[in-house]
Amino acid sequence: MDETLTISDERPKTGLWNDTARPAAVRARALLDAMTESEKVQQLGSTWPGHDTSGDVAPMQDTFRGAESFDEAIIDGLGHLTRVFGTAPIAPEAGREQLAAFQEQVVAANRFGVPAIAHEECLTGLTTWQATVYPTPLAWAATWNPELVRSMAAAIGSDMAAVGIHQGLSPVLDVVRDYRWGRVEETLGEDPYLVSELALSYVQGLQSAGTIATLKHFAGYSTSRAARNHAPAAVGPRELADVILVPFEKAVVTGKVGSVMNAYNDIDGVPCGADETLLTHLLRDSWGFEGTVVSDYWAIAFLASMHHVAADVPGAAQAALHAGIDVELPHTTGYGDALLTMLKDGRVSTDLLDRAVLRVLTQKAELGLLDPGWQPRQYTAPADFDSPRNRDIARVLAEESVVLLDNGSGILPLADGPRSIAVIGPAADDARCLFGCYSFPNHVLPHHPEAALGIGAPTVLDAIRREFPGATLHHEAGCAVTGDDRGGIDAAVAAAAAADLTILVVGDRSGMFGEGTSGEGCDLATLTLPGVQEDLVEAVLGAARRTVLVVVSGRPYAIGRHAKQADATLQAFFPGQEGASAVAGVLSGRVNPSGHLPVQIPGDAAGQPGTYLAPPLALKSDGVSNIDPTPAFPFGHGLSYTTFSVDGAKATEAAIAVDGSVTVWASVTNTGSRAGTAVPQLYLTDPVASVTRPVRQLIGFTRVDLAAGETRTVRFEVHADMTSFTGRDLRRRVEPGWIALTVAQSAGDPGSSVQVKLEGDPRIVDHTRTMSTPVTAPRG
Repeated sequence: MDETLTISDERPKTGLWNDTARPAAVRARALLDAMTESEKVQQLGSTWPGHDTSGDVAPMQDTFRGAESFDEAIIDGLGHLTRVFGTAPIAPEAGREQLAAFQEQVVAANRFGVPAIAHEECLTGLTTWQATVYPTPLAWAATWNPELVRSMAAAIGSDMAAVGIHQGLSPVLDVVRDYRWGRVEETLGEDPYLVSELALSYVQGLQSAGTIATLKHFAGYSTSRAARNHAPAAVGPRELADVILVPFEKAVVTGKVGSVMNAYNDIDGVPCGADETLLTHLLRDSWGFEGTVVSDYWAIAFLASMHHVAADVPGAAQAALHAGIDVELPHTTGYGDALLTMLKDGRVSTDLLDRAVLRVLTQKAELGLLDPGWQPRQYTAPADFDSPRNRDIARVLAEESVVLLDNGSGILPLADGPRSIAVIGPAADDARCLFGCYSFPNHVLPHHPEAALGIGAPTVLDAIRREFPGATLHHEAGCAVTGDDRGGIDAAVAAAAAADLTILVVGDRSGMFGEGTSGEGCDLATLTLPGVQEDLVEAVLGAARRTVLVVVSGRPYAIGRHAKQADATLQAFFPGQEGASAVAGVLSGRVNPSGHLPVQIPGDAAGQPGTYLAPPLALKSDGVSNIDPTPAFPFGHGLSYTTFSVDGAKATEAAIAVDGSVTVWASVTNTGSRAGTAVPQLYLTDPVASVTRPVRQLIGFTRVDLAAGETRTVRFEVHADMTSFTGRDLRRRVEPGWIALTVAQSAGDPGSSVQVKLEGDPRIVDHTRTMSTPVTAPRG
């Protein structure tokens, strides 16, 4: 093919960029060189068709609605198409037709026939009507099952790719630091190793289907002061490096993720969207990231309107482009005419523009969007976003995510089936209490009350009725999830007192920006149950003969005293459309629970933030503080209908070099009478270091299926790099000295430990270090 632009009066112009035998970067450079400044600038922008009627689905959207019509927005091309499927209820086939029609317009509006990258939200599955609603990420984390998360993401990615969607705005890698933050439900928990392993699996799964994953939010978003959405990050450089950045680093270096989204917050006065050190020097120069950085919705405009580090939107665009944001989402506000003006007057250099455009065009080449045979209507496979495959994955995820917190009375499982059951609580008969805030039913459908749910999603009450067909059921909500109406509590108490068994279902109903009790912009001052649910729980527990407390929520609540009074307690983190059946299955014993907490359950000290990953002075300090932060249930905790023991920890070496490795093993035994799944966890303790270190830090885990009475040896291959941390000079280091490696069933379990000595001089490590601990548990 001729390597120069083919001059023709017909569209599209052709050239080297269409040659599929050439590397993507070469093709992109050829197209870049053929473009005018206006055509280049258009590749950095986006438009959101139909957004004006979408309802409140993004922060401050009314302030920044796109002023241009769709036809105006696509002149000379377009970088991204925003949420064609996920804006209003539209059937899968109609959505595919609509996306194809938009792409035909984009192709026709530019000389080179280049389509846009179409992106969608996909946090709990593809966020569109009639699509499977998977459990929320906090529930994935409760499975401690990376392979299952990978399978889910691959299914989501294949559904998206089949209809012409190229990029998904997931996963969320923010590590939980304060449970009061509204977006806890979107995270993978409070430990950077657990988050990084599961996020890596999600990235690999989604991208295996040819769909780009997007890491968010980079970085520090979850460390906001007082857990307020968008508030400044309260984080020092070592905490940022050792807790917050670790999952992003692994997803970039190991997962080769295709896109990263900036966080809204600032860190020490510098907004992430204008932070060249973060978005360019660290992300690209240090870690080697080669994809695109996309703005969180309206984050560029926020640099002027909220952060006040720019006088106006053009100034914000200049700062963002310089820092390293390549694409403006969801509408073009700064990366349009304002950018063209700044190119002409010299405030923005052509080199800076070309840097970003080349990244976008390279990604389009990799996606096949520059191929001569690409057509907007080439996606012809039947679109079924709620297929049996999807629902089966959602079912297994939900079942493995339910955490049995306490069963002290031995009431569960309810194998014999009680004769009468009172099902009490506002979360018992509301399917939307099962979904996260970025699920379509909770994210978009509230603005379309005329539309049906679009999927089959039984409530907990429905599932209990099916699970126990011989029982007489009496349901009372008792109260709403929110509000102060206590008028239904008396009826709930009477129903509980009359029943053989009470199942008390309380928790959250997720929403957006204060419209829910969990979700984006739904932050809390304390960790008591929302509304008057505390009053309901106390009254029902005092009246019922036997009670199982079921908490269906997006964050952990301080339920320690309630759990002590209940006969058993379950925690389900928004388990999705198959979640009610999973909860009912655990109650009956059809499902043997195997979920383990990815966050602590706070004790009686409601509203006291803090996670397990803490140095000694952050834990209980008798005589130092009157506040006891000890959790009711520790990180990693989860019970089964059988019991397990972990003992006999040993190591292949008593001492290793600071660049060496050691194998640690322990025996895990099913000491009960039923098959079950153990989740052995490996914790590191560094008793003496140059900076304060966590009392315990997770560095390995696995799931092990065990028959009754079976023992298996679990082996952890631990590299010295796994002991590394950021030193006083802000460089990551492996220090010599003694460490303890403990195989346990939770962060609060004494477990079985072995001491290993690291020998040699302190060793500096970087992003090329070992970041995972391989685990095996062979039978026989």
